[in-house]
Amino acid sequence: MPTDLNPYGGVFGGWLMSQMALGAGSLASREGRGKAVVVSATDFAFPGAMSVGDELSVYCAIEATGNTSLTISAEAIARERNGDAETKVGQGTFKFVLLDENDRPRAVAERWA
Repeated sequence: MPTDLNPYGGVFGGWLMSQMALGAGSLASREGRGKAVVVSATDFAFPGAMSVGDELSVYCAIEATGNTSLTISAEAIARERNGDAETKVGQGTFKFVLLDENDRPRAVAERWA
């Protein structure tokens, strides 16, 4: 939407990062079977430009696990509104910590350890 544009008329990188964080968080919560919060975001690049009206797809994969954390890579692909052309518009890495019912870090399930 127009409120998500930078001063040059392109989609603001911060908005794109937030959408990528939502996608990565969904994977972290699903695979972690509960609450997961982002604790860091690294290695971001925005190799292409996204226009207002483009459709955004975010693809995520678990890259590593720690005692209480999941490291997830995210890739953002924009598809033009009235066609099939796709452009990679973002990539980055998020680290999530899994939390228990008291919001304290909890161990990653056995299947990931």
